[in-house]
Amino acid sequence: MLSFVAQRVLKGVIVLLAIVVLNFFLIRLAPGDPAVVMAGEAGASDQVFVKQLREKFGLDKPLPEQLFIYVKGVVTLDLGFSFRQQAPVAKLIGERLPATLLLTLTAFAISLVLGVMFGTFAARFAGTFLDTAITVFALIFYAMPLFWVALMGILLFSVTMDWLPSFGYETVGANLTGLAHAVDVGKHLIMPAMTLGLFFMATYTRMTRASMLEVKRLDFVKTARAKGLSDAVIQRRHVLRNALLPVVTLAGVHSGTLIGGAVITETVFAWPGIGRLMYDALLQRDYNLLLGVFVICSAMVLIFNLITDLVYRLVDPRIEFAS
Repeated sequence: MLSFVAQRVLKGVIVLLAIVVLNFFLIRLAPGDPAVVMAGEAGASDQVFVKQLREKFGLDKPLPEQLFIYVKGVVTLDLGFSFRQQAPVAKLIGERLPATLLLTLTAFAISLVLGVMFGTFAARFAGTFLDTAITVFALIFYAMPLFWVALMGILLFSVTMDWLPSFGYETVGANLTGLAHAVDVGKHLIMPAMTLGLFFMATYTRMTRASMLEVKRLDFVKTARAKGLSDAVIQRRHVLRNALLPVVTLAGVHSGTLIGGAVITETVFAWPGIGRLMYDALLQRDYNLLLGVFVICSAMVLIFNLITDLVYRLVDPRIEFAS
């Protein structure tokens, strides 16, 4: 197992460096010059001032030299300096990353638990009214855009019923500490986490249902019934456990893409995460900050994929680790 993890980490580092180089060139190909944008906002868009800005931030150097400087910084864990925020990129991301991890991990847990639970019920009672109701429920949340669900949630639970706060990470000016602060953050977390989680929950529900119905037709399940095992034991120990492998695969893929969905969710709910930071950096042509966010997101995807491979062995011990 340690050899497998070491090989995957080494391959992950190589992939991450390739992603860094690719993202660097893609960002440079995007239209717009950050020096021109900053000069325009400063009200001094003459060529001399623009040239001074390019020299100050190293934008006047040849592209290969800029790439070498940036890759060298990434290797030494230096993500550069944000010329728009006037702060180190690592510091800016470090301030926002905990909020994004809290949101995405909570949404991921909600989607996975509810999806497997509803999918199990739908497969257990396939062809009944409960199966139809769960399927329709899942398809509704899968079809609705995230921003529309978020806005409707704010309108219903915040504006109309006044049950939950409508935006932010915590109550501004409350200065809460300890348990009171945790409860306050939890209240602010409910709507963005449910908005993000319900979309992916629909996918897990459909996947779990389809996988369980397929496993139920296999010979070992018929053998278990012939041996006199109860239906509950068969569903839990034999059907569900073998049906979870496709769900784990899909969850591993979605765990990385949750960051993409978090951009919309964080924007609507004013959640101070790296999704919103990435959106602002894109509008401001903040190359270093945008590349830094891309590096962190790519690293998170690689880590989640490694965790997924390890979870395979827990779900099905017959699977062997291979390089």
